[in-house]
Amino acid sequence: MFNEQMRTMPSTIKSCLVACLAAATFSSVGAQTAMSNSEPPGWYRMHLGQFEITALHDGTLQLPADKVFTKISSARVGSLLARAYLPNDVTLTVNAFLVNTGTKLVLIDTGTGSSPMFGPKLGSLLDNLRASGYSPEQVDEIYLTHFHTDHIGGLTRDGQANFSKATVRADVREADFYLNQSRMNALPPEEREDFESAMAMFKPYIAANRFKPFSGETELIPGVRAIPAPGHTPGHTIYAIESRGEKLLIWGDLMHVAAIQFPQPSATVQFDWNTTQSAQQRRMVFADAAKKAYFVAAAHVAFPGIGKLRAEGNGYTWVPVSYIVGR
Repeated sequence: MFNEQMRTMPSTIKSCLVACLAAATFSSVGAQTAMSNSEPPGWYRMHLGQFEITALHDGTLQLPADKVFTKISSARVGSLLARAYLPNDVTLTVNAFLVNTGTKLVLIDTGTGSSPMFGPKLGSLLDNLRASGYSPEQVDEIYLTHFHTDHIGGLTRDGQANFSKATVRADVREADFYLNQSRMNALPPEEREDFESAMAMFKPYIAANRFKPFSGETELIPGVRAIPAPGHTPGHTIYAIESRGEKLLIWGDLMHVAAIQFPQPSATVQFDWNTTQSAQQRRMVFADAAKKAYFVAAAHVAFPGIGKLRAEGNGYTWVPVSYIVGR
């Protein structure tokens, strides 16, 4: 039918129609959709009993695995990274966790803030906190796993507290170590950065009497308990969150690279304060998490950093939480 109409159509109309069809075809083939280049959401939410848990993404940093790991051969490091399809320069996420108990809003660790210490791809925690539906002014308490800058850097900006109402809590051993001017002065200048950072970050909270250290295992509020886990730092602390028979253990820097330390928990990093204690803590905590199958949350496991452990041979396999809405 269409071919018969084309045969009897005047030549001028026929030429115009052919040209229009060609133009339309070329336009369709050549059309492109610009990439959005927008960032995915930097927060994830789940429920734990009656509590609400929100993972907050601060950003990413690079870790040269062959240079930082100890108590493991370089060949083994390379083999484990290859097995996980990872390069030697591993990209680590920096995660923090917000716990809403219904009566208290608690932030565990604060990200890097405006510190340039770990590179330019960090410092998004406050933006993601707001995007998740909360403001810094709503945070009642801040619990710190330890005093390294990628965990405390978000406390302040330009000398001012980012959390105007929050009380900050951490183990007294960590405070006595990093907030000790005499200890810092005894170190060579290149080893003072963590001390200087800690003193600057805590200054406005100490001045306002809003830093309250605790000692050892302590129930801080109903359902949230601090548990000493020294090794990475002298006062490194993990936090147990429990509600209605469900449990989440927030690890801090109990481990750093999932592809290496889950299959081989004995592997340590050079910046562990005490590598022997760090490995001991990791073996003990990993074994308990796998045996009892509760949730764990890690600062440097791929966002949202929440999952469970399953024992496998002499090591463990990470089973990440299902990334769905409404858990």
